[in-house]
Amino acid sequence: MNIRKSILLLLSLTLVLGLWAGNPDRQGEAGAYELLLNPWARSAGLHTITTSMIKGVESMRLNVAGLVHITKTEVLIGHTRYLVGTGVNLNAVGVGQRVGKNGVLGLSLVAMDFGDINVTTTDQPEGTGATFSPNFFHLGVSYAHQFDNKVSVGFTVRTISESTADLSAQGVALDAGVQYVTGERDNFKFGISLRNVGTPMRFGGEGLSFRATNPDGSINYDLSYDQRAATFELPSVLNIGASYDLLIDSRNRISVIGNFTSNSFSRDAIGGGLEYGFNEVLFLRAAYRYDLGSGTDVVTNNVYSGLAAGISIDVPFSEKSGTRLAVDYAYRATSVWDGSHNLTLRFTL
Repeated sequence: MNIRKSILLLLSLTLVLGLWAGNPDRQGEAGAYELLLNPWARSAGLHTITTSMIKGVESMRLNVAGLVHITKTEVLIGHTRYLVGTGVNLNAVGVGQRVGKNGVLGLSLVAMDFGDINVTTTDQPEGTGATFSPNFFHLGVSYAHQFDNKVSVGFTVRTISESTADLSAQGVALDAGVQYVTGERDNFKFGISLRNVGTPMRFGGEGLSFRATNPDGSINYDLSYDQRAATFELPSVLNIGASYDLLIDSRNRISVIGNFTSNSFSRDAIGGGLEYGFNEVLFLRAAYRYDLGSGTDVVTNNVYSGLAAGISIDVPFSEKSGTRLAVDYAYRATSVWDGSHNLTLRFTL
């Protein structure tokens, strides 16, 4: 696969945009929306608009092609306080390992923590004294490959599981992405990713059963009835982004970032941001994202108000081995609740 073929692939994916126009009328019709949540702080600080420049294990959540930037081994551990005030948290772990000269294999696990929820019934609406906690988690396996040091492609296969004690749903999703680098100093980057294309999901289990009287009515006795839940689609999205690195000198860099997101079950969105890097040790970032066609209705608008910011400190332990430890933090403001906080520990071996 040469550069010309890679560019044709990029253009072909771009044409798909016409088939992925945002549709707010379908908002709420999909399920498994936790697939759109970002547990990693470095990209969350730029509101997950870094389709063109994301790299390492974090790329498995946005554009898996960026996985190729791992030189040997990278391990991430992430924790997110999602919409502070709701009691919902995200926990994630990811590992990336270079295999061969141009390939990288990745594994990621993301789980949601809803805390303890009170069990209520029609007879005891204030609670029965028992609690339950849903189990939502995703396990993804990724592979990315680099061609001619300019183009990288990758894909992820992700299993999805949502369950409670008596209900469950499973599904499989596929992500794919491309990144292209050009410019005299490889400072212009372009990327496209297609995410969450997969099988419809349906809930099933004893939680859908109920007891009711005999519909015949001739004899009064109870029967057990099984309900069928409707299937739901996954929240597929297409991201297309570009970035340009302003290389001020050997130590200082400013990256200008732009991104367009096409949602199949909600409004499209555009975003822009800046990242400043000092000597590849200190990073500051900020971004703004806007949902096209949004108004003043809090119910139908995205819960995020548009602002995001973050900071990273990346400390080298050994120049010879390339071992580094990084701490990433991000905050995203929301129109209700008290925002989301991301914290990530990153080990580069």
